[in-house]
Amino acid sequence: MNQPKKKTNPWAWIPTLYFAEGLPYVAVMTISVIMYKRLDISNTDIALYTGWLYLPWVIKPFWSPFVDLLKTKRWWIVAMQLLIGGGLAAIALTLPMPDFFRWSLAAFWLVAFSSATHDIAADGFYMLGLSVSDQAFYVGIRSTFYRVATIAGQGLLVILAGLLERHLTVAWAWSITFYVLAGLFIAFFLYHSFVLPKPTTDKSTVEQLSAANILKEFFATFASFFKKKHAFVAILFMLLYRLPEAQLVKLINPFLLDPLDKGGLGLSTEEVGLVYGTVGIIGLTLGGIIGGICAAKGGLRRWLWPMAWSISLTCLTFVYLGYFQPQDLFSICTCVFIEQFGYGFGFTAYMLYLIYFSEGEHKTAHYAICTGFMALGMMLPGMAAGWLQEQIGYEAFFVWVMICCAATIAVCAFVKIDPAYGKKEEITS
Repeated sequence: MNQPKKKTNPWAWIPTLYFAEGLPYVAVMTISVIMYKRLDISNTDIALYTGWLYLPWVIKPFWSPFVDLLKTKRWWIVAMQLLIGGGLAAIALTLPMPDFFRWSLAAFWLVAFSSATHDIAADGFYMLGLSVSDQAFYVGIRSTFYRVATIAGQGLLVILAGLLERHLTVAWAWSITFYVLAGLFIAFFLYHSFVLPKPTTDKSTVEQLSAANILKEFFATFASFFKKKHAFVAILFMLLYRLPEAQLVKLINPFLLDPLDKGGLGLSTEEVGLVYGTVGIIGLTLGGIIGGICAAKGGLRRWLWPMAWSISLTCLTFVYLGYFQPQDLFSICTCVFIEQFGYGFGFTAYMLYLIYFSEGEHKTAHYAICTGFMALGMMLPGMAAGWLQEQIGYEAFFVWVMICCAATIAVCAFVKIDPAYGKKEEITS
């Protein structure tokens, strides 16, 4: 059984570690969209260039073995937190500059690669730093603090930027916000440098393996993923199940921020932090919790179709918002809550399928490959979403998103799930 050399209360590091894991992802994927919209970047450029920022999570499986082989997981965690802090400070530094878009994107790339590497190390360290029973006990805690980070990023930090916009230029308001975020990561770096335990099993293994053996094992593991039964259907499911949401998520914040005459809702920055970053995340979290409870009782096979319809039909709320453009926050919050709740509930089936398909030999590596396809399924449609919206307008774009829900339903019709899954501990792939 894996035990740390020095007993450290998991409460001292699990909440802060997963809070630190969630924040940079939110900064790269969501806060960047809101910020660039407020800095008058077009929807086409926002969706295209922030869509590219998914790439580190897409190709993460290719370098995850080297995180295992080089240095310790603990070293990678603290090093990446320092690098993330530096990247966030670079974003803050570039925003008041004339050519801010190019240079801030370069800094976002640094944060994105550092964050993806931090994810690999943190998830691996979680398994090394805790006993098997503690891993099960704290899994809910780590998920909770990841969600708290999402609310802090999409909600509180965006609200802070909105409040600063009242007294400063938009560029300086967001610059100060990112300096605050950078300072927080320097604090995480210092704190975790002292507090993280040092498990005896957390060590570099590169000395034990030759380069040839490392590459041979890596390619054999990678190839075995595509030899699994129903691999083609599984990959289609990973790429298409979230096709509507992949496009919608890139335009939600621009839609909320755009003025009425451009088809948006004309909300202020702090109102977006409340509506999408707080109410929306609460809906997403509740949907995920209820989805997990339902799946635990009935299994993936039983709940796949209800969850697929949930993630699809709730997109109708944005068709309503696009056509009627309500101005009261209650109606807007209600629609966003419903859509995010439906997405959270429906996303449960997606994650369970990834776990299901990864079962068998090389389970960890195959799950990492699945998450790569998961990120690719968000990246490619999202990159074109801004251009499409600017060609056809918000109303037609949201109708198009509903049409794309047919892809979600279609791929579910071809998915094969063992009837025993969810009823037995062992699942054959």
